[in-house]
Amino acid sequence: MRRWDGPEDVPSDWGRSVVAVGVFDGVHRGHQTLLETAVGRGRELGLPVVVVTFDPHPEAVVRGTVPPMLTQVDRRIELLGSHGAEAVCVVPFTRDLSALSPEEFVQRILVGRLHAAAVVVGEDFRFGHRASGDVGVLAKLGEVHGFTTDGVPLVADGETITSTRVRGLLLDGAVAEATRLLGRAHRVEGTVVHGAARGRDLLGFPTANMDLPPDTAVPGDGVYAGWLSRSEPLEDQESRWPAAISVGTNPTFDGALRTVEAYALDRDDLELYGVRMTVDFTERIRGQERFDDIGELIAAMRRDVGKCRTVLGLG
Repeated sequence: MRRWDGPEDVPSDWGRSVVAVGVFDGVHRGHQTLLETAVGRGRELGLPVVVVTFDPHPEAVVRGTVPPMLTQVDRRIELLGSHGAEAVCVVPFTRDLSALSPEEFVQRILVGRLHAAAVVVGEDFRFGHRASGDVGVLAKLGEVHGFTTDGVPLVADGETITSTRVRGLLLDGAVAEATRLLGRAHRVEGTVVHGAARGRDLLGFPTANMDLPPDTAVPGDGVYAGWLSRSEPLEDQESRWPAAISVGTNPTFDGALRTVEAYALDRDDLELYGVRMTVDFTERIRGQERFDDIGELIAAMRRDVGKCRTVLGLG
């Protein structure tokens, strides 16, 4: 699959294509419905499917706030490819881009660079200066520039799915329900860094302390069952482990910094410092608690590990 970092990166000899446009944060099941429509148009026309996505999130530029991101760009591209995209154009979202009229956006990106024969967007898609363009405007511009337009409801099994809804579920710790809407477990990715070393030296449960991008959508504080994996698996070596995952501030130790730490079940021999890892959340075990002494915490952690084994089907 091809990746283009901006419209200017599209080859000059690129021919006509079916273009799907959106932020696609999460590539959830609603987005997957949209992508299925685009792939279907591609088959009908015998043309490749190109996805246009944006980085940073448009709200970061337009409103000055960044919503917690369900996927970072590289992961988003990977998921888009798994759902039929043959190329992804990552358009830098800037003040200048936000100032383009709908007509200018269509001319510069969809027609001028990608030579769209068909454009597929969500039915609530807005574009152009002050979000002045909608699906109706896009369809009229398509008549002028020679492409068809599909405005697709972001629906799966009769249910409307949005990234905002998924973020809310994660904030509540409802990762199993988020999994249902995403079509896969929610994942965070980062590099393992040194923490306080309490897990290894004091508690007997060595954890991988994750350094995550600051805009990552992290589930609400608590303990979760899930999986810890190397981002780049090693040949002939184990690279994925069932895990108990702690999210929170470690209140028993009067912590202030919110962390994500994963304990690979029954493994105290892993050397992961500096390694890029992923954590997939399967189910919440309990909320964050403060314990009166270390013994109570260790006992709770042993119970947590037992529940994680059950959730993950390990007996």
